[in-house]
Amino acid sequence: MFRCGKFQFDLSRPLVMGIVNVTPDSFSDGGHHVSTAKAIAHALKLIEDGADILDIGGESTRPGAATVSEREELDRVLHVIEGLRGISVPISIDTYKPGVMRAALAAGASMVNDINALQAEGALAVVAGSDAAVCLMHKQGTPQIMQQQPHYQDAVSEVTAFLRERVAAAMAAGIAHERIVIDPGFGFGKTLGHNLELLRGLAAFNDLGVPVLAGMSRKSMLGALTGREVGDRMAASVAAALLAVQRGASIVRVHDVRETADALKVWNALNEG
Repeated sequence: MFRCGKFQFDLSRPLVMGIVNVTPDSFSDGGHHVSTAKAIAHALKLIEDGADILDIGGESTRPGAATVSEREELDRVLHVIEGLRGISVPISIDTYKPGVMRAALAAGASMVNDINALQAEGALAVVAGSDAAVCLMHKQGTPQIMQQQPHYQDAVSEVTAFLRERVAAAMAAGIAHERIVIDPGFGFGKTLGHNLELLRGLAAFNDLGVPVLAGMSRKSMLGALTGREVGDRMAASVAAALLAVQRGASIVRVHDVRETADALKVWNALNEG
């Protein structure tokens, strides 16, 4: 069971998390939904397409991205979250800033998706003091430098060890087990080889006893494998999502919700049979 505020999922089927970037510079869709009205319209379309969760972000974390102030991030996301209040799916706030987490949860978000795994001062307390879910992600370095020289002796074991420690820290802070999700952080301080190693070994993360989220949608690893530009990676993204689910992922974070949801319907039917 996965609990996300008032929402509960039994995870008998994989969930699709739809991406809503309210940013001018995200790697795939920067600037497309930067206005509140466009972001809300896109979010509603993703629900119609089959999104089980919406992930709303106001700061790009692509390699080399510049940081934005807390105030600017809040200005981008709060009106969108407020405008979606009462929708049929939970809203996740994609942020590593405790102040943004707190404000977004107050505005109606039910989940925090943190690339920093609640390591910022006060972040654990914000989530522990709510009924929100949290996704704890692994990264090596910061978005500004993480792709310069990523290095691992054993990517799967090192990422697993980090996430195990963060799950323990979250639970020690009072965050219930059924509110925690982990993400190995494809593309966050990893080479193509590291990403493939993590995908091959994704099943190992289920040993931590919490749901696994995989986010490879349109990322550079898929461009490296296919030679396709960002806007032409839908097929590769759907394939990557299916492969992640086959290896035990419970949630896939994607741009192309309709196509991914359709592919998973076929997978679900086969799996149920």
